[in-house]
This record gives sequence, structure tokens and C-alpha cells, in this order.
Amino acid sequence: MKRGAAPWLTAIALIAASFLALPAIVLVARALLSGELLNAVTSPKVIDALVLSAITTVAALLLTVVFGLPLAIYLATTSGRGRRLMETAVDLPIVLPPSVAGLALLLVFGSRGLIGESLGAFGISIPFTTFAVVLAQVFVAAPFFIRSARVGIAGVDADLQDAARVDGAAERQVFRSITAPLAAPALAAGLVVTWARALGEFGATIMFAGNIAGRTQTLPLVVYGEFQSSDLEASVAAATVLVIAAFAALLAVRYLNFGRALDVRAGA
Repeated sequence: MKRGAAPWLTAIALIAASFLALPAIVLVARALLSGELLNAVTSPKVIDALVLSAITTVAALLLTVVFGLPLAIYLATTSGRGRRLMETAVDLPIVLPPSVAGLALLLVFGSRGLIGESLGAFGISIPFTTFAVVLAQVFVAAPFFIRSARVGIAGVDADLQDAARVDGAAERQVFRSITAPLAAPALAAGLVVTWARALGEFGATIMFAGNIAGRTQTLPLVVYGEFQSSDLEASVAAATVLVIAAFAALLAVRYLNFGRALDVRAGA
């Protein structure tokens, strides 16, 4: 049974929590009290950016699952120095500054990049396209899913998996019938947090994909663009959409039976 915290600890905790929560609360309150939220949110620029953000984040999630889930399975079921090095490589985008991430993507996929130059010979150019937005979102957000999935899969009781194999189940059947259902909370938590991170991606996107309306201008870029053009209300409205989406995603993780999985992932 948890004991009540000391008064001084409670006071410090309240100050810290208020510091972290107050800016978002003020932002949302400003949007609601100004009376301009509906007009700003329904503006063509914000709607286009919202639609583009929805499309690119869904595409980023699909790519993350297709390529990230096998990687998570590998990391969860193998051992050795190579695995630890690979885990470090997976975690690296989490700690990279967004501008560095965008620059790194340009050096790989740009017209003179490691891969981009070869693609250019076939008439394929990735930077400053919608696909560049998707790649930027995958690069910065996929590690959250991979980490969460790895912890969830590694936490499945190996005896249950071995029993299924003894009964003649193939590896795919073991994963589908045993591993995936038991690791589902961690997988779901990883997907939700990955989506939220992809939705809020800004730095790598503007460096690698630019800020082109209708093509690469996602909702975070609208917030930046409207603020730069001194349209504060439109900027606040777009930012409010992002805050509400992120808050809803975190609530889903915490209260839809995914909270424990997120806590385990964060401590991995």
C-alpha cells in the first residue's frame, strides 16, 4: 500500500507538474476563449495540412510495422554484442536533434546523397516530396514502436511458445497465436506513441521535405508558418489540434490497458 507523500515532496511535485502542463493548458484555453478556433481550424490551409498529416502518419505507421516489427522480433529473440549495437542504432534517432535528423536524411536521400544520387539516375527524387515527409516521420518515430514491441515480445513466457512448438506449430503460428496476443498491449502502446510522435514531427520534415503547401506542409509546419506570418490565432488553433491529439493519444496509452506496457517501455 502506498503511503502519503511528505508535504515538501507534494509541493515540489505540484510545481514541476504545473510547469510541464501549464503551457499546453494556456494554449488550449487561448484557442477556446478567443472564439476564433472554429474559423481557424476550418481554414483551407489548416484543413489541407490536417489531411496531409493524417495521410502521412498512417503511411508512416504502416512502414513502421512492416519493417519495425521484424526488427523488434529479432532484437527480442537474439543476444550478443551485435544486438546491443543494433539497439543503440535504433535508439539514436530519439536523441538526435531534429535538424540533425533532417540533415542526415538529406545526406542519404538527397540528389547528391548516398542513395539519392543513384535514385536520380532513374529519375527518382525524394527530398521535398510527400514521401520525404513520410520518411522523416518514420525515422524519428519508429524507434518508439520498436522499443515498445521489443520489450513486449521479450516479456512473453518462453514456456508457452515452446509448448506451442512441441504441439507442431510453425514459428508464424506461434507468433500469431501466442506471442502477438500476449504482447498486444506493448504493441498497441508503441503504435499510439509512434503515431503521436509522427504527427508532431517538425524539424526533420522542414529540413528534408520543406514547407510546401499541399505537398509537405503538415500541421506542425502550419503552426510555424502562421506564427512567422504574424497570424497568431491560426497558429494557436493549429497548435491546439496537435495538443488535443497528443493528449488523446497519451490517455489511450494510459487507460486502455496499455499503461503498464508504456511504463515498461520507458524503463527499458
